[in-house]
Amino acid sequence: MNRLHRTSSLFRTKSIDALIATSEEPENRLRKTLGPWSLTALGIGAVIGSGIFTLTGTAAAGKVEKIESIFHATVLDLAMNGTHAGSMMGRPGAGPAITLSFILVAIACLFAGLCYAELASMIPIAGSAYTYAYAILGEIVAWIIGWDLILEYAVSNMSVAVGFSAYLQDLGDNLFGIHLPASIAYPMFAASGQPSGVFNIPALLITLAVTFILVRGVKESADANTTMVAIKIAAIVIFCAGAARSINVENWKPFAPHGFPGILTGASIVFFTYIGFDSISTAAEECKNPQRDLPFGIIATLIACTLLYGAVALVLTGIVKFDTLNNDAPVANALKLLGYNKLRVVVTFGALMGMISSLLVYQYGQARVWFAMSRDGLLPKMFSRVHSVFKTPHVSTWIAGFVVGIPAGIWDIDTFAELSNIGTLFAFVVVSAGVIVLRKKQPERPRGFRVPFVPLVPILSIACCALLMAGLPLLTWLRFFAWLVIGLVLYAIFGRKHSVMETHA
Repeated sequence: MNRLHRTSSLFRTKSIDALIATSEEPENRLRKTLGPWSLTALGIGAVIGSGIFTLTGTAAAGKVEKIESIFHATVLDLAMNGTHAGSMMGRPGAGPAITLSFILVAIACLFAGLCYAELASMIPIAGSAYTYAYAILGEIVAWIIGWDLILEYAVSNMSVAVGFSAYLQDLGDNLFGIHLPASIAYPMFAASGQPSGVFNIPALLITLAVTFILVRGVKESADANTTMVAIKIAAIVIFCAGAARSINVENWKPFAPHGFPGILTGASIVFFTYIGFDSISTAAEECKNPQRDLPFGIIATLIACTLLYGAVALVLTGIVKFDTLNNDAPVANALKLLGYNKLRVVVTFGALMGMISSLLVYQYGQARVWFAMSRDGLLPKMFSRVHSVFKTPHVSTWIAGFVVGIPAGIWDIDTFAELSNIGTLFAFVVVSAGVIVLRKKQPERPRGFRVPFVPLVPILSIACCALLMAGLPLLTWLRFFAWLVIGLVLYAIFGRKHSVMETHA
């Protein structure tokens, strides 16, 4: 009987009404200041990073990569060539049809986005997928997804901080001829072929600067993010308008050189540029009208980002031949080839703003997940302390800043970037499944937004995510499972014993 109780307690759920009541307690209350456009700006800030100026070219040109997953070695290879490629595989790009790849990915993301919109409008609580899992699937699932989100946000931002440092140095070199000493400009443990140093000071400083803004208040953070989003959208518009005069329609022929398989390959490459719209749901508790504004912010983000990505893709493949774009900085190199050096500086500055806003939104989301887990007793109580003046979870925000900034300073984390991808896709699967379960368990509960065609849309979302997860390298899966095992050990040692559900049982 005792064993049965222990097993059932792992899957105990916290009622939605109880979650909302807890969020209204004075010591746990966050300030509600965000409206629909602030939420949309948060979403665009997370989704549009430097990838719009890098992966667009790679996806159009295609690439050759080492086979590390069964999926890539069989399904994609057979679909494209009808043969087995062995240890290396050429992934033919979409060509100018990369615009269609972005539209396909937007449709796939929309399935998950609709699921997030329904749950966010029903459960307007900080914590995103963690909170939804706690209300629908049980405590152990909530812990796993919360632990998974910690990995997603932390690894993403370590990579972004390292990338920011590299772009900043490039901009300083091009504009002012300034070269930082290698000892303070590069991490101690760098990727193969990359310069190394002692500590990457710019990566740490930008992380701490963003942390300071986040601690000062959510309105101040949202205003700063909105400003940066406006700057990077302006940079994208300036690039499109400035480079459009050099478009040669012959560069768009053939439009889809590798047919539909090439478009699919392009979609698989650019899918991860859309990741980040889910971070809007972490702001649910600081939203003025979550039932209306959260669905608006999620869907508006996907539409706006698709238009921006598509515009850049059309212009880029119009000014140069798509097969010349397989390099680390395709937009900058294309502009250099055309002699548009001033426009190149604008693009670099826009990329910097993109990375800072991505860093800000992800750090914001990470602190809110820690805050929600701590409030439920699964993490130490200090993580749910709210600043008496700023009404932000200041302790968790500062700790998150150092957790990201210090590793980014000593380690080139790019080799682990795919851990963020698998973590995000796993969260998408849980949220999509949650919509189906909650429709069965609580069909009468009011919903500010309803996913159409349930269970078809959530099932399509799960299928898309499963397909993309299958294509990730085996080493990424092993690292992901190792992280989850560590999390389960911590849950057994601390979380389960200190859970609010346990102490009030």
